[in-house]
Amino acid sequence: MAIAVATTRQALADAYKNVAGSNTVYISVHTADPGTTGANEASGGSPAYARKQSAWTSGTGGVVTGSQVTIDLPAGSYTYVGLWKTLAGGSADFIDKVAISSTTLGAQGQLLITPTFTQS
Repeated sequence: MAIAVATTRQALADAYKNVAGSNTVYISVHTADPGTTGANEASGGSPAYARKQSAWTSGTGGVVTGSQVTIDLPAGSYTYVGLWKTLAGGSADFIDKVAISSTTLGAQGQLLITPTFTQS
């Protein structure tokens, strides 16, 4: 059932925004389903792959949007993006995941990611 009241949807979206304990999250990229632990995270490359910090901003009607990040990736196929509480933390710091359209890089490249959460 969808939530009919826009202010309630926004309150829930803002709660999601603060799951990390602040409005900051770290974005990761994965070669396969990360499950509930953040498995299959990308690695390697030059410049080297690393999670990137994104800051959430509130929208209206149940939407929060993070700042766009640019992630350096080595050649390979990427199918998921993850959210983390910390830059380098382990599975206890993994927050959430989302499947993306499979992206294959034939050489070192970059992926631009703008996280968005919509509460319906």
